[in-house]
Amino acid sequence: MKKVGARRTIENALRRYGFVCVAGVDEVGRGCLAGPVMAGAVILDPERHIPGLADSKALTDKARERLYDVIVVKATSWAVASVEPAEIDSINIHQASLQAMRRAVLSLAPLPDAVLVDAFRIPSLLMAQRGIIKGDRQCAAIAAASIVAKVTRDRLMDRLHVDDPRYGFDRHKGYATADHLSAVSRHGYSIVHRRSFRPPTLFDAIQTADTEIC
Repeated sequence: MKKVGARRTIENALRRYGFVCVAGVDEVGRGCLAGPVMAGAVILDPERHIPGLADSKALTDKARERLYDVIVVKATSWAVASVEPAEIDSINIHQASLQAMRRAVLSLAPLPDAVLVDAFRIPSLLMAQRGIIKGDRQCAAIAAASIVAKVTRDRLMDRLHVDDPRYGFDRHKGYATADHLSAVSRHGYSIVHRRSFRPPTLFDAIQTADTEIC
């Protein structure tokens, strides 16, 4: 993916209208087979510019780690929240993503008076908000939130790999790679897998493995 630098144009426009604390929020892990869905929320300090902010998916691991270290120091406030696999299975991944974003926003101190969200508006959030399509590419606060969430989740998946190395979470971070699907076909689901996620390739892999065992 081509790296596109995110700008503060939208946040600055809101500040001219009188909003003081403008937060960006984004989620990661929505399409994974394992691990939580995680959301980051960040209020950037308008006086402390952070160069290089961009959609986390367009950055290298090294660049994300570097920017994470800068964001958590220079931001006015930042927070990360997650929804675990059991709750994802209970309420569905879309609702879980919204819940994670809501929790992240409400964990900020101070609370924002305006929220910029990547793509979706967050229900039951009692503050001004705006959903921005491809916001992580356009809006610096949303890009910062995507980086904080991505780095935090990747570190968690690395720890889960240490606990159970059978699935290779350190390599694919829970996404449905061929390597991951193959591991699930051999070992079945672990405690951190989402039971409600049944992509055809995974179902076929499990069925094939069952047939071979029989």
